Amino acid sequence: MRTDPRPAILAAAFTQLDEGRAVSLDSVARIVGLTKPGVMYHFPTKEALMLALVDSVLDRWEEALIARLGIPPAEAGAAARIGAYLDWSLSGGFDETDLVAMSDPKLRRSLTRRWAERLAPWLVVPDDVDPAERTRLLAARLLADGGWLAEAASFYPPTPDERAQLRVFAHTLLKD
Repeated sequence: MRTDPRPAILAAAFTQLDEGRAVSLDSVARIVGLTKPGVMYHFPTKEALMLALVDSVLDRWEEALIARLGIPPAEAGAAARIGAYLDWSLSGGFDETDLVAMSDPKLRRSLTRRWAERLAPWLVVPDDVDPAERTRLLAARLLADGGWLAEAASFYPPTPDERAQLRVFAHTLLKD
């Protein structure tokens, strides 16, 4: 029985991202020992491969978020969802592969559109939420966005103690 090469293809593409290199169907094919048409059988275009990478990151993120929240996002209020996102995004452990949606300038729009669609159940605040609460939720969410982004980009990431203090501070935003 043949093994599915898709996990190896995705792993090779993530390795390239982690090493700061551009992802291409040719380079991924060379790494996994396939021909370019062999890779294209599973991912017909570079965009399809890059969207699979976005989905892979977000599958991992969603699993971690549901574990923090304890229920699917559709069953929770905006403050609980954003609170879980906040706790998780300030937990650390992010790397350059978490920036996959921004990794290819030519595909940035389609990649970030997928990113936004997948995170909407966690981050979108219903229109009927009080404006003051909406502002607090937005402030907490943007703080959370900055936490994981700083870590993933290695751009002055907070220390573990600072992350803990930021979590406490951001949770006060959610409760005020």
